[in-house]
Amino acid sequence: MAGRHRPDRGGSAVLPVLALVAPLAVSLGLLWFGRAHVPDPGRSLFGASGEDALRLKSWLGTALLGLALVQVLLALGMYRRGPAARPVRRAHRVGGWLAFALSLPIAQHCLLAYGVQFTDVRVGVHSAAGCFLYGAFAAKVLLVRRGGVPGWVLPVAGGALFCAVGVLWWAAALWFLNGYSTPWF
Repeated sequence: MAGRHRPDRGGSAVLPVLALVAPLAVSLGLLWFGRAHVPDPGRSLFGASGEDALRLKSWLGTALLGLALVQVLLALGMYRRGPAARPVRRAHRVGGWLAFALSLPIAQHCLLAYGVQFTDVRVGVHSAAGCFLYGAFAAKVLLVRRGGVPGWVLPVAGGALFCAVGVLWWAAALWFLNGYSTPWF
């Protein structure tokens, strides 16, 4: 927020480098693990396996997309100045952590049951977007903690997160809920 001074927390030269390196390391680490790990397609998610696990992940992914949309609306609300901005900021932070927590079982099942694959365009897009999502989340958290970044940086980081969730939903949840078909694939 413009005009708001954040005290220097020390290590100010290290944090911008960390904000660039950490997201890349997270994304590449997930990519490496997903390629090196031996997938277990029979793995269950909350007791559901096979098509039931896909259905559960599709509904959890749809809830995640809805929560991501709420996050965008809350972020837009934070740019209003005044007393209402503080509760909106708190709701945005809580919503972000809820979205992160909701994404974890979905990602864990995808990574361990299927790994990172590039067998066709849809699967490759989904795998790449999944790795990117957690790198983008790391970047946004580090940038928020940094403070003093140009006003366009956080909206771009948040937009990247929203786009990653949207691409993941489109390439997996929509694909499943639409009878194993998505537009353009």
